[in-house]
Amino acid sequence: MTFPGAIAEQLLPDELDRVSLSFLVDGLEIRRGGVGANIALGLGRLGLAPVLVGAAGSDHAGYDALLRDGGVDTSGVLTVPDLLTARFLCTTDRDQNQIASFYPGAMTRAATIDLADVLARTGPARIVLVGPDDPEAMRVRTEECRAAGIPFAADPSQQLARLTGAEALDLVRGAEVLFTNAYERELLLQKTGLAADEVLRQVGSWVTTLGADGVRIERRGEPDVRTSPPPERLRADPTGVGDAFRAGYLAGTVWRLPTLVAARVGCLLATLALEAVGTQEYVLDPADFLRRLADAYGRDTADLVGPHLASVRVPEALPAGR
Repeated sequence: MTFPGAIAEQLLPDELDRVSLSFLVDGLEIRRGGVGANIALGLGRLGLAPVLVGAAGSDHAGYDALLRDGGVDTSGVLTVPDLLTARFLCTTDRDQNQIASFYPGAMTRAATIDLADVLARTGPARIVLVGPDDPEAMRVRTEECRAAGIPFAADPSQQLARLTGAEALDLVRGAEVLFTNAYERELLLQKTGLAADEVLRQVGSWVTTLGADGVRIERRGEPDVRTSPPPERLRADPTGVGDAFRAGYLAGTVWRLPTLVAARVGCLLATLALEAVGTQEYVLDPADFLRRLADAYGRDTADLVGPHLASVRVPEALPAGR
């Protein structure tokens, strides 16, 4: 939903203890989403072979077909016939601020999925991203990765708000990559009571997205790696931008590109998502993608990425919005 005003202007400083807001919105659009699906589709559009692991309701058959058409292996998705698929309900104002609610639905059954069974069918994983899901499912996925020696990326994201410090630390301990945005970074430090260098002792690298200021990657004992996003053609919708960044960065990691180049791939994919309304409606044209990489970051960056996009084809049309 889009609100033509500013959410901040509706908040009265003396009435914050009893907020009751109603927004007359310009329109309602129902679009596909979900963190796992968004990231998996981004990886598929970059030519990788992602496997989506999660729980969906009886209403997801059409969505499942679209994911498979996008290069996503959905054999790890559990169908829960008596529940609906999780839903994110979001209102965005003219300043790109958002108020949102989340209904978990079938996601509450995700902990029952056995990752070993999934990988026995699909083959080994280079890395497993443990993203925001049912908290128990996140704990189980993390323990499965540790027990099997599978490299994993920790991305607690929105679920940090409901985790204790001990639970949050348990999810990130031993991660090859830790993803947060700037707010989640501070929340993680506050909840765990740790300093940043103490968290860095627990992970391989810490990737912090900084919105318009780009991204910072930290690794203990090494200089920080920083990069800014490329110029945007328009700002259409910020929803799903972080998911697109993660897809691009993980693709660069799997391709074994230098950290800086992987971050630049993530930043450009995030910019494509920002330029489209919806989390999955952007189109990746490999030739245009490489031109924009070269324009923003130099020909050397584009030359490193180019061979990995050689087999990627431009989709014939934009994906349907609903």
